[in-house]
Amino acid sequence: MPYPAGHSSEVRQKIVLSARRLFNRHGFDNVSLDRIMSGAGLTRGGFYSYFKSKSDLYAEVLSCFFTDPQWKNCWEGVEVDLSSSEVGPQVVRAYLSRQHFEDVENSCPMIALPTDVGRSSQNAKRAFETVFSAMVTVLERGMAESEVQVERRNKAEAIAAMCVGGMVVARAMNDRALADELREGCMEVALALGGWQRAQAPGGVSRQRSA
Repeated sequence: MPYPAGHSSEVRQKIVLSARRLFNRHGFDNVSLDRIMSGAGLTRGGFYSYFKSKSDLYAEVLSCFFTDPQWKNCWEGVEVDLSSSEVGPQVVRAYLSRQHFEDVENSCPMIALPTDVGRSSQNAKRAFETVFSAMVTVLERGMAESEVQVERRNKAEAIAAMCVGGMVVARAMNDRALADELREGCMEVALALGGWQRAQAPGGVSRQRSA
């Protein structure tokens, strides 16, 4: 019997989600194709029907809710509405939230994989740039239109880098209290730079998208 419509895209998505969780937790070099396919409930033999190589899969894994409308990961708390005029502060609070910090496997790959990207193919680097640029665009859209466009862009780039870099450094710390302090500090400065008032309790904010 032929597979039902949409079967191929569903299987492909299962592979991407399995790879994202494993890459985020263990890094690109430490995850085998067998492990990725097992995590998706599939056998290795079917991998090459969907991807040419592990590197091609890696490039597709490098996405986040800024670029992937099918993003299913939930960081419980405040929902990020990408069409809202308040999307800028929502993104900052969600990205630097305690929930995102703790949910390593389901976090934005820009946090877990920048070192791997630096050693990887041009295709992976372009994928990383696409996600980062999309984040910058979303942040810029949430800023006051009265500002000069180039100033909004510069601020949005700085805020995005602070969000990603702040989480990278916080995740690398052994002292949880210091990591939380750093994350909170980055959130305060990022919100101030964007001209957004803080209206949520520290650390307890996040994003939720229904599965």
